[in-house]
Amino acid sequence: MATRWSVVVAVLMVVVLAACGSDGGSGPSGSSATSSDPARAAAIERIIGDLKASQHLKAVIVRVTADGDEVITKAFGESQTGIPATPDMHFRNGAVAISYVAAVLLQLVDEGTVSLDDTIGRWVPDIPHADEVTLGQLATMTSGYQDYVLGNEAFETTELNNPFKAWTTDEMLSYALDKPLLYRPGTNWNYAHTNYVILGLALEKITGESVEAMLRERISEPLGLKNTVSDLTATIPQPALHAFSSERRGILKLPPAAPFYEETTGWNPSWSITHGAIQTSNIYDVEATGRTLFAGETLSEESYRTMTSTRLRGIARPQPGCATCREMNERYTYGMGVVLTGDWIVQNPLFNGYAAVVGYLPQEKVSIAVAVTYLPEAFGPDGSYTNAGNPIFSRIAALMSPEHAPPIPRE
Repeated sequence: MATRWSVVVAVLMVVVLAACGSDGGSGPSGSSATSSDPARAAAIERIIGDLKASQHLKAVIVRVTADGDEVITKAFGESQTGIPATPDMHFRNGAVAISYVAAVLLQLVDEGTVSLDDTIGRWVPDIPHADEVTLGQLATMTSGYQDYVLGNEAFETTELNNPFKAWTTDEMLSYALDKPLLYRPGTNWNYAHTNYVILGLALEKITGESVEAMLRERISEPLGLKNTVSDLTATIPQPALHAFSSERRGILKLPPAAPFYEETTGWNPSWSITHGAIQTSNIYDVEATGRTLFAGETLSEESYRTMTSTRLRGIARPQPGCATCREMNERYTYGMGVVLTGDWIVQNPLFNGYAAVVGYLPQEKVSIAVAVTYLPEAFGPDGSYTNAGNPIFSRIAALMSPEHAPPIPRE
């Protein structure tokens, strides 16, 4: 059956295995302000038209700015049959919120409240290995904790058999914390949602506030992200971008040739990250995240360097028995809550039929945000799929700054 690893691998790997084929979907819809760069706006529309077809996408929403000036904000395709996608539609921002949680931790460091080297036992003593693992190791995913999502067949079976289940934090962590550490804390790297769930618990103890309140007061309000809200339920504010998926094909043991494609908009996302950081947003706020948070707003210069550090290139490596351990390089390096690819700072969520990318180029102050949904042809015979926002982002980035083109596939 399709594993959760195969479905969401693009959350951590910026590498894209692009699907091929064609789609006769509808053209652009929605409106934008007058572009500061009409020629590049037209070129971006051509890029999206090409990749919307080859990647079998139902909808694409894009926003690009250069030094704060809009280049394009536009929606292409349909949210539902006969209902065009529009730029103001809301969708799940997934791992973009990981960067918000990391920024809150770094703000607390700037304020002198905590140190990244503090072990977590002071705040969450009941977590295994709490006296060995530090706050900084959770935030850089170097703790050694195993993931409760990626490669965890028991979790996948439960979650995909009941996608409407409301998960508690204890239930999520129960799939990981009974397992040994993959390595001594700080000596390697593996992508694990477990880290940020534990970090959320620690931050709540440190501040006496909920994660939801911290993100609102320290991130959304200061950065003007008015459309970014937390919700533990499946609620998406209207207008909502609808999503569809075939990822449960394997768990339902359907033959590869049997048609299967279902709406996932109402699936419960409570399993996906620390509670309080499960959010919906829109393309305006996702792009603004690149232009503000990824540019270092709300952080000291030292903390910004920490968030965007490439130091893991000398630490991370593949390891037997660890599906998400990997070497860091120019194409993919994990910083703290963000990914570094070439000169770009990126986050790229993928789950439950939604995918997105936000990328920021500090050298030229270019911010790119893309959100996509999928047609049935985008899914493999086992229900797996990749983040089709990645090649759209990569080609737009190469257009906007050829000398800083990100080192990820454009097809």
